[in-house]
Amino acid sequence: PGPFDAWLVLRGVKTLAVRMRAHCENAHRVAAFLAEHPAVERVRYPGLESHPQHELARRQMDDFGGMISFDLAGSREDAFSVLRSTKVWQLGESLGGVESLIEHPGLMTHASTADSPFPVPENLVRLSVGIESADDLVADLEQALAHVPTAAPTS
Repeated sequence: PGPFDAWLVLRGVKTLAVRMRAHCENAHRVAAFLAEHPAVERVRYPGLESHPQHELARRQMDDFGGMISFDLAGSREDAFSVLRSTKVWQLGESLGGVESLIEHPGLMTHASTADSPFPVPENLVRLSVGIESADDLVADLEQALAHVPTAAPTS
C-alpha cells in the first residue's frame, strides 16, 4: 500500500476496539428484536442462544460481530419492500463499514447461485450492523417490517 493507505490503516486501528464493541452491542440488540418479530421466520446470528453454533462461537470468539441474516416470513417482494422502506439502514453490497447496511443476497451478492443446487432463499435479508444508535436501528427495522403483510403489529 501507498503512504496514504498506510496512514488510513493506522488511523482506523486506533478506534477499532471501540467501533467493534459498538458493532457487537448493536447487533445483539437488533438480533434480539428480529428474533421476536412476527414478520421474521429465522435469524442467523451466532450471538443468539437459539443459533445452532452458538456454543462453538462463544468458545471461539470474544464477541459475535455485526453481521446478521434473517429469513422474512414473506416473499421476495416483501423482502424488497423492507429494503426500500428503511431510512437509517442504507442499501449496500460492500458490507462492514461503520454505517448500517442492508441487502438482499439473492439479488445482489449471491445472484450467481440462483440456479445452483444451493440457492440463497428469496426471503433472506442481510444486515451489516453499524455504530449508529441501536434504538434508531431497531425503530427503523420495526417500521420497515410493518410493511410485511404477515407482520402483526408490535407494541
